[in-house]
Amino acid sequence: MGYLGENIPKLGFGLMRLPMIGKDVDIEQTKAMVDLFMSKGFSYFDSSWAYIGGQSEEAIKTAVVDRYPRESFQIATKCPVWLVKTEQEAKQMIYTSLARTGAGYIDYYLLHNLGDARTQVFDDFGMWDYVRELKEKGLVRHIGFSIHDSADAVDKALTEHPEMEFVQFQLNYDDWESPTIQARKCYEAALKHKKPVVVMEPVKGGLLADPMDSVKKIFAAADPSASPASWAIRFAASLDNLITVLSGMSTIEQMRDNVSYMENFKPLDKREREVIENARKAISEVPGIPCTACEYCMEVCPKNLRIPHIFAAYNRQLVYGGDAKGRYGLETRTSGKASDCIACGGCERVCPQHIEIIRHMEAIARDLDH
Repeated sequence: MGYLGENIPKLGFGLMRLPMIGKDVDIEQTKAMVDLFMSKGFSYFDSSWAYIGGQSEEAIKTAVVDRYPRESFQIATKCPVWLVKTEQEAKQMIYTSLARTGAGYIDYYLLHNLGDARTQVFDDFGMWDYVRELKEKGLVRHIGFSIHDSADAVDKALTEHPEMEFVQFQLNYDDWESPTIQARKCYEAALKHKKPVVVMEPVKGGLLADPMDSVKKIFAAADPSASPASWAIRFAASLDNLITVLSGMSTIEQMRDNVSYMENFKPLDKREREVIENARKAISEVPGIPCTACEYCMEVCPKNLRIPHIFAAYNRQLVYGGDAKGRYGLETRTSGKASDCIACGGCERVCPQHIEIIRHMEAIARDLDH
């Protein structure tokens, strides 16, 4: 017996980073991307009530629903209820999504972005029972959740809500052994509960599409014709029990690259897995803050700062030269910022890695708290 989504092709189109003209979606380029995607046999489109101020879901209607038979594709969308203030607003989200997409029903409906204090809002608004009712009414076909949190949080949610049919989280080769993202452990938690996985951020927000030169050299030596992004997406797609791997493509060129190696997808072989491991080690050797996320510092911080998570966001900038602000904003949404540190030194006294936490927090405050 197969699992939910087994027959869905393993490249999904994430519609969070669509091509834009000013503040509006470039709908003609989006149509061209959809046409290429569909022509190669792919069918899974991922959106959210919140993406691009609702334009993402509207783009699905214009580029997909109005132009293709409904049975030829799957639509996933999400309800980020922590963005609204009342239960009524939260429960209205599905109807807004249905109106925007014109889809008639949603194939995969997700409680969006569980984790930390956000999870409690879904409990308070009764959303777990509500999405089950939506499924019974036929407005959605399958229910699940997306999460940015620890493997323990994934395990807890699936233990308390076995009716959830699938789970979506961040997974890529760089985060596979990350002590903060815990991609491997989250994947293993899903396997434990026999729940299929939708992978998001396989290219880590684009960072693994343009990695440091040492990583590019490793990939080029192994296969000069393969893009860095292809290595990242194929790593994720080679795992078992996947519904699909989402790629947030922003240009027709990115779409051409992705479908070129995913159309006739072959899982990584032993040699290729070794190449990926060498790339992961090369990234890990770049000097960053050597935090292992033991969280001893959090137990003694009088300001309740999520220090390991703040460091993980800053390492995004140190290691990749990328923009850490988005991740930093997420990590400090419901807790203090680096500038709230009072330099008491309690964290440094308990840190087993002997990290100069105060110095790093001062640097992060200068770079990111503005």
